[in-house]
Amino acid sequence: MAKAYWISAYRSISNPEALAAYAKLAGPALTAAGGKFLARNEAAAVKEAGVKQRTVLLEFESVEAALAAYNSPGYQEAIRALGTGSVERDIRIVEGV
Repeated sequence: MAKAYWISAYRSISNPEALAAYAKLAGPALTAAGGKFLARNEAAAVKEAGVKQRTVLLEFESVEAALAAYNSPGYQEAIRALGTGSVERDIRIVEGV
């Protein structure tokens, strides 16, 4: 079974305090679900309509594990802490090769 990669690309952050509250809950929830953080920072370089904002990359054992992490009670609590309108982001779960 191929590994899976969770990519969160932030387009804008309008409420840094809500993002901090989310991160405090999301990090432990995702690692408890088997996620391994590979990158978590502002983009070092952007190309082709990229946005120089926060990007997060996690590795999971499978797509199913990544989806289970997203749907877990702990991560859903983190999403509630983030609230609506605090960030604009794109989350993708991609199967490895």
